[in-house]
Amino acid sequence: MTGKASSASKTGSGKAGAPDAIDAMPLRYGDDPYVWACWLYYEDGKTQGEIADIMGISRATVNSYLADARSRGIVNISLEPSRLSSLSIALELKRHFGLHDCLVVPSDDGTRPLIDRLGTAGAQAIAKLLKSGDTLAVAWGRTVLAVGEQSNVPNLQDVTVVQATGGTRARFAYTPELCAAAFANATDGKLVNITAPAIVSTTEVRDILLAEPLIEDQFAVLSKANKAVFSVSSLRPNSTIHSSGFFESVSLQDYLAKNAVGVVAGRFIDAKGQPVAGPLDDRTIGISLDMLKSIGLRIAVAGGFDKVPAILAALRGGYINVLITDAATGRGILNADGVTALDQKANQRPRADNSVSLPSSYRTHIKKFLNNPDDVVDEMLDGVVKAHGSHVAPIKGSNRALVARDGPRPGKVGLVIGGGTGHEPGFLGYVGKGLADAVAIGNIFSSPPPTPILECAKAASGGQGVLFVYGNYAGDVMNFEMAAEMAQEQQIEVRTVLTTDDIASSPIEDKEGRRGVAGNFFIFKVAGAACDKGLPLDACEAATRKANDRTFTMGVALEPCSLPQTRRHNFEIGPDDIEFGMGIHGERGVTREKMMSADEITDRVMDRIFAEMKPAAGDRVAVLINSFGATPMMELFILFRRVEQRLSAKDIKIDANWVGHYCTSLDMVGASISIMHLDQELTELLHHPCDAFALRVG
Repeated sequence: MTGKASSASKTGSGKAGAPDAIDAMPLRYGDDPYVWACWLYYEDGKTQGEIADIMGISRATVNSYLADARSRGIVNISLEPSRLSSLSIALELKRHFGLHDCLVVPSDDGTRPLIDRLGTAGAQAIAKLLKSGDTLAVAWGRTVLAVGEQSNVPNLQDVTVVQATGGTRARFAYTPELCAAAFANATDGKLVNITAPAIVSTTEVRDILLAEPLIEDQFAVLSKANKAVFSVSSLRPNSTIHSSGFFESVSLQDYLAKNAVGVVAGRFIDAKGQPVAGPLDDRTIGISLDMLKSIGLRIAVAGGFDKVPAILAALRGGYINVLITDAATGRGILNADGVTALDQKANQRPRADNSVSLPSSYRTHIKKFLNNPDDVVDEMLDGVVKAHGSHVAPIKGSNRALVARDGPRPGKVGLVIGGGTGHEPGFLGYVGKGLADAVAIGNIFSSPPPTPILECAKAASGGQGVLFVYGNYAGDVMNFEMAAEMAQEQQIEVRTVLTTDDIASSPIEDKEGRRGVAGNFFIFKVAGAACDKGLPLDACEAATRKANDRTFTMGVALEPCSLPQTRRHNFEIGPDDIEFGMGIHGERGVTREKMMSADEITDRVMDRIFAEMKPAAGDRVAVLINSFGATPMMELFILFRRVEQRLSAKDIKIDANWVGHYCTSLDMVGASISIMHLDQELTELLHHPCDAFALRVG
């Protein structure tokens, strides 16, 4: 697991509760030897003697750690499922990508912005990894500056901090100069700036500047860097690359057209991590990708939903060997690269050495109708095709790509939807006449791969283009985008609309970062109607975007769901607690509170929806009351009753409503409320006839 600390005594009688020497603690345990010791003992099953050898401390100190951890509640509190999950994700990232080390920030209560938490974690890593005599190359960006400003590494000698790229005249707080200076201040090191612009007007200007003796000397220092710290930028519209103005003199479309997905130290890479050639290549003054890969320790600090494709690309390209990220991003990276069965140790109980007797009714597993858990998705799809063969058919014999029997036709825009399983009837239930033409299906809570998505596009194509509509999740975004590129190569024009109806998942100023949840129901319905009416691709896309913009959803979880592979809960909620804003994969909500009445819960949700929707008297809406899987119809109708009362009090008319199971989360207990704010066009499209096995109108 890790090497022994060479300066540690394995037999010394260190003072109880104090470490003898801990110099080689892996980053994933933070800075807490208690967590390290408890993980090794309770999760890895190591003996106290083995733990003493691994940690480089005495056996007496190990015993003291474990006893103290129990008395202080660390075993029950610090090693809660979210903490264990982050450790498991860190271990899997390190194993899967062959990293030197990895630190994953656990989920928190949302009180601190992600960039601050990444800055703290990055500073912690820098304190462990930076040594006297190091030369540290520093890139630029919000996250890099956050790490530098939170770092404090005293007692180092002869550290050199060198700016990894030239400077910029853009006015933002995280310039290359300021980022490098922050690290120099934190380490009391020598600062070497690159005294030239990062981007110059011509290749000739770059060559002249690089030949200047002063800049030659600065690049000589950069070439000696043995450690580097940088972030990874996506190319999404709200990314740093777009908002900073750093590349304002160049159209990024040149790179987007060549399938660039991210930027590392000012250099563009594709989904495989390969450099993307473009107009800036010969006009950039700064570290090259080859120079970066030659540096021994390459520390990337990056997180956030939109960065998953870019971070994965940087990992695939070998530019990172120490990764600091957050749990949600880490899981998204692994899922996008095909790792769907993460370590489930976080849901296991500790050893029963000091356990008390449990009641005979206590169960650690949920009973399910299963054969081999690994076959659950394929067996389910086999059942769907047999039960609803009049509506859907496999494409090229694969149930992972289904086409509507009465959907695609020449001269019509095709509609392709898709996502992971576990949300039934979500996705595959909305394929049919007047709805989606084809659906691509992934594993439980995981995106389908690009190939079945491409097959769906080909099956749905009627010569007028294809519309992709799917939820805003990292794995789905990456794989659908790759499929869109492959479809374009086969002369199939593809447009994409991401569903972002979950108002709890991001603030209103970051609507593009929100998740797509049960409001998919309305958006799929509108998109399918627009396509079925024979509207051109531009009009179909516009109507679908309008539907997404005018749909508002918020969910409330009462009890967790359980995964077929483990038959255990994938998160925990206290016996008297509920969680507002819970995602359909168990993503953390915005607030956890004590159980309250159905009307109080509904009022909380409706107040949030009204605040964003801003309805006026006389407006018309469509309402969806959706079960997360285990909530019965009785309770859903109680929720609908209160929704109707709240709308009626504002003189808002319900034009259409649906109550039931439409976008579930396996067997989670809970529900979501979705409101679509109608206009004349959306009303007509909502009432347009459709026929799928989960929805029939007209």
